[in-house]
Amino acid sequence: MKNKVEILVRAIIKNKERILVCKKVRRDYYFFPGGHLEFGERAREALVRELKEELGLKIKRCSFIGGSEHIFSEDGKKHHEINLAFDIKVNKLKTQSREDHIEFFLKTEKELSKEKVLPKTLTKAVLNWLKTEEPFWVSEIL
Repeated sequence: MKNKVEILVRAIIKNKERILVCKKVRRDYYFFPGGHLEFGERAREALVRELKEELGLKIKRCSFIGGSEHIFSEDGKKHHEINLAFDIKVNKLKTQSREDHIEFFLKTEKELSKEKVLPKTLTKAVLNWLKTEEPFWVSEIL
């Protein structure tokens, strides 16, 4: 994994006044649903795959809203991520995880601004996008 940049797709799914986030079991932070883009896979296809695997969701509409980049350490490993965020509409929202290692929650904008939702710059940009609907690019890399 040394010197490897990871590309992830993130779903911003709104349900009334709440936003869907997920959390790894036994971790103290949240993040937006999605996952890694596989080699040769289109970003939309990756979101379709991830949301189906994790929640059994079917995407009705998918629109790119912005991206972020950051470097962080977890379990002694450094990661360099680029996150591509999409506004997602689904046929029927479910929050029951199909995978044992993650849980899903609906949070208000106020809760998102107070909770530990990573990466922080992506969360701030999404919260701003919810108000302005302006595309964004943010970076935590100095």
